[in-house]
Amino acid sequence: MKTRLVAALLSLAAVSAFAAADNAFTLTLKNHSFEPKELKLPAGKKVKLLVVNQDATPAEFESKPLSREKVIPGKSTGIINLGPLKAGRYDFVEEYHETEAGAQGIIVVE
Repeated sequence: MKTRLVAALLSLAAVSAFAAADNAFTLTLKNHSFEPKELKLPAGKKVKLLVVNQDATPAEFESKPLSREKVIPGKSTGIINLGPLKAGRYDFVEEYHETEAGAQGIIVVE
């Protein structure tokens, strides 16, 4: 139990450090729905996308236009490196629930 708590705190500290960086952006997944639905990223820069899965079950972030897919276990955070990206719109889904309205979103690169 103590080991789990330490691991959780270390994970939270790592996510906080990434989120503090200028090149980190966060998507939150709760009840199989992404927040925000539209995420703006800067063109021409490398960024880290933090996908925070608040659900108890695993989720899969997938974006065919970005050529990225990552399974994020329940109650954890996945880090997806992106870029540099060209200006445009890039769709993404939570693949396990992609038919649900909230399980979709878009990244807008400007």
